[in-house]
Amino acid sequence: MENFTPYSALAGGALIGLSAALLLLLNGRIAGISGIIGRALPPHQRGDVGWRLFFLAGLLFGPLILRLADGNAANIGIDTPWPILIIAGLLVGYGTGLGNGCTSGHGVCGLARLSPRSTAATVVFMAVAGITVYIVRHWLGAED
Repeated sequence: MENFTPYSALAGGALIGLSAALLLLLNGRIAGISGIIGRALPPHQRGDVGWRLFFLAGLLFGPLILRLADGNAANIGIDTPWPILIIAGLLVGYGTGLGNGCTSGHGVCGLARLSPRSTAATVVFMAVAGITVYIVRHWLGAED
């Protein structure tokens, strides 16, 4: 708990919820990142790409803008080797296809809509995440 930041976490969660609610109310779309990315790539529906690209740009450039605005913002680094990141990304992509959505689509938007399918998917996501952490830390001996 050395980096416990409840206020920024609460603000971030509120902004995620607000953006997901606004996207649903104003655009009739679910804020599932895998679906937004997947439908931004060809072939896609005519006139449906612009908002998707802006949404993705916000995800990519938001942390950079925060860093420019607040020089004291957390410096986040990834020290995991590229092959592991690539394998993890492919597994996540496979899982989102298998689950018909990602954690943002099911865990944020689906749970808020009280979707039974999203509830089941989120329980599975969380269980697999916990099992994965246990295996990596205790069986494979990885450090923090």
